[in-house]
Amino acid sequence: MNHEAQNYKQSAKLLVSRKLLVLLGKLIVLSLTLYYLRQAILEASTHSVFSFQTLSNIWDTNSVALFIAAALLPVNWGVEASKWQYLSQKFEKISFLEAYRAVLVGLTLGFVTPNRMGDYAGRILTLHREDRADAIGAILLGRLCQLFSTVLVGSGAIAYFLFKYYVPLASPVGISVGVGLLLLNGWALALLFSFQWAIALLEKAKFLRRWVHYFSVIGTYSTAELMKVLLISGARYAVFMVQFIALLWAFGVHLSVEEYVWGVAATFLLKSAVPSINALADIGMRELSAMHFFGIMGQDTLLVLGASLTLWIMNIAVPSALGLLFVLPLKLRPSR
Repeated sequence: MNHEAQNYKQSAKLLVSRKLLVLLGKLIVLSLTLYYLRQAILEASTHSVFSFQTLSNIWDTNSVALFIAAALLPVNWGVEASKWQYLSQKFEKISFLEAYRAVLVGLTLGFVTPNRMGDYAGRILTLHREDRADAIGAILLGRLCQLFSTVLVGSGAIAYFLFKYYVPLASPVGISVGVGLLLLNGWALALLFSFQWAIALLEKAKFLRRWVHYFSVIGTYSTAELMKVLLISGARYAVFMVQFIALLWAFGVHLSVEEYVWGVAATFLLKSAVPSINALADIGMRELSAMHFFGIMGQDTLLVLGASLTLWIMNIAVPSALGLLFVLPLKLRPSR
């Protein structure tokens, strides 16, 4: 009897300790999110092109473009939620609203972690099943498909800037770059569609076997399923691009459709190629990329900066703040 009472007390202590750790974790996420949001707003307010007066003037003159960008905010993350709902069917069927909630929680946790690694934890924590290891591979696959969209269109952007402003296509350097870009995209596409073979190869290495099960779900997606994930990723990329173009137009950066597309694509590619330390570093990389490529096309870099900052606030800061509403009541379940 005493032994049972002792076990009960130990279990109660562990439960209390676990609840305290969960509470502490939530408070840390809340504090870091609010801190980074505050720093981002302060950083943005130092630029005269990004002020409430400027935004008010833009709304008066280009309200349609600003409205389009804002209206696409829920669409942007809705497409991502649709992709996560589709990917997660391999191990747990969730509704679209549950997927949307998972995306927002992941976005909030990713907001305060290097290279958005918290996105993995956020989506995993919202699942109901005990064994949630399969989710890691599915999240990775979704991110790789999104990255492929960025690399594919971004390669065209690099070719555009290189051949228009630096070297002719019909030159040894131009031909080498063109062939290199084609090989890069071909290799990336082949890698996406050969995960079953890659996982089987990894399982043969003893020191990797303990980790392979986290990614084994990737090999269960058929070619048709991978194509659908790529199409969803492409749709989200298109939404993101339209948002940026609308904001550039609203801020007074007027270009041809071709120049808009390649400028935005090059910005996304360069930003994605550099790992971000935190949310503030992510802002800096995006803005520097945009100012560089649109500056090459002779545009006012301050106007580009204003559009880029607005895009970041719309697509990252605002949803991350909303995600806090789902992070705080989150209950952790034991995972095997």
